This record gives sequence, structure tokens and C-alpha cells, in this order.
Amino acid sequence: MKTAQGRILKGIGGFYYVETEDGLVECRARGHFRNDDMTLLVGDMAEIEYDADKMKGVVNAIEERKNALVRPAVSNVDKLYIVCSTVLPQPNLFNIDKLIAIALHNNIEPVLVISKTDLGKAHSLREIYQKAGFSVYETNPDDKSGAEQIKNSLSDKISVFTGNSGVGKSTLINAMFPELLLKTGEVSLKLSRGRHTTRHVELFPIENGGYLADTPGFSSIDFEQNLEIEKDEVISCFPDFAPYISDCRFPDCLHIGERDCSLKKAVENGEISPSRYESYVALCKEAEKIKPWEKQGRSKK
Repeated sequence: MKTAQGRILKGIGGFYYVETEDGLVECRARGHFRNDDMTLLVGDMAEIEYDADKMKGVVNAIEERKNALVRPAVSNVDKLYIVCSTVLPQPNLFNIDKLIAIALHNNIEPVLVISKTDLGKAHSLREIYQKAGFSVYETNPDDKSGAEQIKNSLSDKISVFTGNSGVGKSTLINAMFPELLLKTGEVSLKLSRGRHTTRHVELFPIENGGYLADTPGFSSIDFEQNLEIEKDEVISCFPDFAPYISDCRFPDCLHIGERDCSLKKAVENGEISPSRYESYVALCKEAEKIKPWEKQGRSKK
């Protein structure tokens, strides 16, 4: 029997497939994980013991995680690429801001990808999020330069792609890595939804040393399960607001209904995008609805 440390790339039906120097090893988890009510996740760095001839083994332990998303179930994520299209479907700024908040709350770098720039203008979206300090890329099927730039940015990172169905996630990934052969489908004009059918999370090792995971749409990033932020913590998920908070005359200001709030003045003066501020207020209201016992229950792994 050999011992090794490797990353879990896939988990299906109680089997975990761990990357080693010998190849992919099919593993079961030791019973103590179940006793500790702990689920192994794609992305975990695992310590395994295995038979190199049969390429079968067991997971004995995992390293401490940098982060862990619930839906999709993936850990140690470095970048979250949020794909939205100029049209079909129209971009939902509140959903984009929610996903950015989820990323930042979990110590993940959010990146915005604007697709279908051949069908609509991307300027206003780009302006909002570049002004807020985030990386923004543009893509369309007729110009491969955007896909190439995104591909280069994946180096040595675990990257998750998400976005509303029909925005072109799989088309983009196929353009970057045609060897993955992800299924794509035309957008339904009636429902403005794609027919992407990813069933589970899987990490794909890519040529520049990183890993890529594709997820089946906004619904796979479960907002309630992943966005467990106290009301007074929501502001930290909007780093573009930071320069204006220190100027606020109220030390306990939540920057929502207070008079003479410096943050609200920044919105009025065009220094902060109104849509970003509206998302902040909406997320504060959502945070009020989450009870402490609900948060504790959701955080159990």
C-alpha cells in the first residue's frame, strides 16, 4: 500500500477520485468522517492510502479548508467567474452582486465575464464593476481574445464558473478548453433559459497548473446556503464602499436610512453605482431574516 496527498477531483455515490502521481485513485472515506458528520468535498486536499496496482484506496484525512461552498459542494476555491450576457437573458445586477458578496465572504476573488458582446453593449456593466474594483472580461463567439485572456487568468487557481442558464458558460469553456467537450444548447426563446445539464461538480486539471469547475447555473450557487452574513457584516462584501464609510458622521451607521450618510451622498454624487447601493440595502434586509439557529444548521458540513 502507498500513501499520498492529492486533491479530490470528483465525488460520486460515496466514491472520491483523488489525483496522485500514479493517476486518479478511487477512494472510500474512512468511517470517522461520517461519525464526525463531515462530508468530503471536491477541491479538498486529501491524505490517502491506496493499492497502486488496483488504483483503489481510502481517504484518511483532509487538510484544513480555505473555504467551502455548499451548493455547489466545492472547497478551496480561489476565483469565482460570474458569467452574465448582454442579452438573452438580460443581466440581473442583484444576482451578480449577491454572487460577488458570496465570493468575498468566502475569501474568493470575484471576476465578472460579460458574454454575447456581439449581440449587445457591455459598456454600462463594465463601467459599474470596473469602477467597483473588480476584474471584468468581455467575450463573444467571433472574437477569441477574451476567452484567451480568461484562460491565462486561471493559472494555478481553483476556479468556479457560474451564471444564469443560457449566458454561454459552456460555450466559453469549450472555446478555452475544447478537450473538455462540455455540452452546450441553444437558448430557449420562450423561457430564455439554456439546456445545460451538468449533474455534479468536477474539477478539471488544466494545462497552466490550475483547476476548473463548471456549475449548472445560478441555482447551483445556493444564495441562502452560501450567503450566511450578519447584517453588520454585509458592508464588508462591498469593498468599493470603504473609502466613504470612514467619512460617515455616525459611528454605528448602517448606511440605509440615516440622514447625512456619507455613503448615500457618494451615490447621489455618482461616485458609487446606484445598483450597487440598492443591492447592499436588499442584502441587509435579507440578512435580517436569517435566524442564528438557521445559520448554525446550514454551516454544518
